[in-house]
This record gives sequence, structure tokens and C-alpha cells, in this order.
Amino acid sequence: MSAPEPAREELLTALEAVREAIDIPHAATVGDAETRAKILDERLISTVIMLRNILGKDGRAVDVPWSVECLRARLAEHPAEGYKTWHERVAELERDRQAGGRGDAR
Repeated sequence: MSAPEPAREELLTALEAVREAIDIPHAATVGDAETRAKILDERLISTVIMLRNILGKDGRAVDVPWSVECLRARLAEHPAEGYKTWHERVAELERDRQAGGRGDAR
């Protein structure tokens, strides 16, 4: 006897969590990209673990809400912070331009 299929809403919530995990802002510089890559790597590992749990083929019941909760807890441990994003840098350049500065790269 196979386990019951997860509800559609549960699977959509899981997909939203995957998007939260991997759709983080792009970095502004090479140095920022290195920091972003480390954060993204940690977030991807947790995402793959959640997907393996949900897509397991061994016939066991899958607790999708629990898997999503665990993923979101891991994401909170690795927030998309600590690097300057592309949008932040563009906003800085625009502020500098409006203030009469040149907006040179820093």
C-alpha cells in the first residue's frame, strides 16, 4: 500500500519555499558575489534535502508541511545578508548622481 499523495496546497507551499531559498538578490561586485555564493550554497543544500524528503520513492508518508518548516528554519540560519546587492549599488549610484557626485565604483 502506498502513502497518500500530498495535497496540492502543500506542494505549492513547498515550491514557494524553494523559490525563497534560491531567489536571492544578485551581488554588486565580485567580492559580494563570493559571499552570495556561500549563502546560496548553504540554502541549496537544505533545499535539496527537503526535495529528497518530499520526492522519496520508498512508499513512506511524506509530511510536506514539516519539511517546509524545516527548510524555512535552515533558511533563517543563512539569510541573504552580508553582501551588497546589485539593486543597492544602483540606488547608491543614483543618489550620488542626484547629489552631483560622479557615482564612481567603490
